[in-house]
Amino acid sequence: MKDADTNNRGDDAKEEAKLRSVPVSGEVGEADSHPNRSRRLRKRGIYLLPNLITTGALFAGFYAIVAGMNGNFIPAALAIFVAFALDTADGRVARLTNTESEFGAQFDSLSDMVAFGVAPALVAFSWGLSNLGQAGWVATFVYMACAALRLARFNTKGENASFTGLASPSAAAIIACTILVYMQYDGQPPSILVASGMGVITVATGLLMVSNFTYFSPKLINFKDRVPFITLVFIVLGFSLLLVDPPTVLLTLFTLYALSGPAGWLFGRRKSATEEDPPE
Repeated sequence: MKDADTNNRGDDAKEEAKLRSVPVSGEVGEADSHPNRSRRLRKRGIYLLPNLITTGALFAGFYAIVAGMNGNFIPAALAIFVAFALDTADGRVARLTNTESEFGAQFDSLSDMVAFGVAPALVAFSWGLSNLGQAGWVATFVYMACAALRLARFNTKGENASFTGLASPSAAAIIACTILVYMQYDGQPPSILVASGMGVITVATGLLMVSNFTYFSPKLINFKDRVPFITLVFIVLGFSLLLVDPPTVLLTLFTLYALSGPAGWLFGRRKSATEEDPPE
């Protein structure tokens, strides 16, 4: 009997130990859940540095809109270039600091729409396209719509090796440079003829953004690689030339870049036609 009672007490002790080891409802895996919970909380946050730079680009685009509506076209055009520089910096900073995120990519796209889609179009409209009446409205809308389509295509396809269509920052730079050059050499309210030329430039840059022309991507440039010494000499000469007349030089460079897409397409077609029909 004593042995039976001892065995029963031993079994009861084991059952109590099992019951104690089972956590109460609501406490299941609580100790193990703390690390996972903290990781989830960290994932809900955003990286500050690249998104701070993107916010600066967004503010520059907003400032360009306000300045253009108030007739301050030179500060408006310069603000677009500030947004250009910040937009270039935020992506590189994110890659260098390993702080790339889906939130940052979407935020950058919305910032680009404001700084390089809405701002250049409204600045151009306030500067001279408004003189064209309904045609000015159409040119402005075409540019903004093409910028939105260009950014949507970039977000869905992704482009690293090359750009399909003119990048929206380059298109915005052409419009800003055109206004700066005119304000530098004339400064008077644009005539109908000048406004018409600006309308053509606005529509053309918009259509180039949604074209299928291939453009060189600056992302291919690796600043960590070694380059020949002569490269640094050319860079110094380039900066010296830029300082002579920044608006004109920048307008020339961005225009040549915009024309490089159609020129490359024509060269490729001519080359393929020559290969198909070799001379006898």
